[in-house]
Amino acid sequence: MLRRIVLLAGLLAALASAQAAPASTSPPAVDARAALLVDGNTGETLFSDNPDRRLPMASLTKLMTALLTMENTKKDDVVRVAGPAPSVGESTINLQKGERLPVGDLLQAALIQSANDAAYALATYVGGTVPKFVRMMNQRAHELGLDHTHYVVPDGLDTPGHYSSAQDIYTLARVDMQHAFFRRVVKRTGGEIAGGRTLHTWNDLLKTYPGTIGIKTGHTDLAGWSQIAAAERDGVTMYAVILGSPTRGRRNRDLASLLDWGFGHYGEVMVISDTKQYATAKLPYSDGTVPLVAADRVKASVRLDYPLVERVVAPAAVDLPVQEGDKLGEVLIYDGDKVVAREPLVSPLTISKPSLVTRVRWYAGRALDEAGDMLSSLSPF
Repeated sequence: MLRRIVLLAGLLAALASAQAAPASTSPPAVDARAALLVDGNTGETLFSDNPDRRLPMASLTKLMTALLTMENTKKDDVVRVAGPAPSVGESTINLQKGERLPVGDLLQAALIQSANDAAYALATYVGGTVPKFVRMMNQRAHELGLDHTHYVVPDGLDTPGHYSSAQDIYTLARVDMQHAFFRRVVKRTGGEIAGGRTLHTWNDLLKTYPGTIGIKTGHTDLAGWSQIAAAERDGVTMYAVILGSPTRGRRNRDLASLLDWGFGHYGEVMVISDTKQYATAKLPYSDGTVPLVAADRVKASVRLDYPLVERVVAPAAVDLPVQEGDKLGEVLIYDGDKVVAREPLVSPLTISKPSLVTRVRWYAGRALDEAGDMLSSLSPF
């Protein structure tokens, strides 16, 4: 039983010692209409520039086309190419009317090579007609809280009233990335699908930026060069969004710079140790104490150049018996007002309740000590 709660606090300033010191506290300059950098582990926005600005999204549209397809079909379902798909231009895999392909192959074409005809074929198959599918797209966007997004077409070619935002693109991408098939596809640089077709990615970062795990590029005259990229390093995942970059090369450089900056400031470090004694609690009928340790070690993704606060909640004393592993408190790690880690404090020992003889002797000893103190206070010497 906890008798009295003791609160302890201390700064964990040494957390950054295991990581390289960030080169700059300021984010890199980005040439784009909108940009966003998010820590994928915590969901914290690290950098933003016009994150809610409504802009043409080009083939980032296919993030929603893919999501609806995955939610409403199986990848082995067979699609008979119909509707406007064979006549769609720009990036295509030259689908022919009446041709049959698995849903999985069309998804790969839409996501790896950004094939517009594949997106239309999927839209017709899932929605029955393209207009019905577009209504499904907007309904799903509403359900996901994409308040700055509106769809008119399933592929993303320039169309009035078709727009999204960097924040909405990120939110949608995180939902897509919950699907294992999607994750496998968007990290690939190519592949083979039905009809002897060879796919080639437009995502340059898959080849040039170490740790890239996807996810989607886009480009039209109105949208400029756009992309959402994700990369992993040392247990941390970063998502970077660029909308409306002037060139493909500048988009790639800005994405890489944002990711580098994010990884330079954030890292996964040990914030709770399973070997450290965080507190002690007094034991009854003795002058001894029981150490309190964390039940397990905990890592967290944290800002490396910010101090964290450690808060220990522990009893001043405990009743016996105490079993090894008994939860007797808690340690919490704060980044500002946010709890980034917490773990129970436990006893590493089993301590039995003392016998009646031991308790009587302890009380007798205390009585003798108190009597001696009293006599000493009365003595003139």
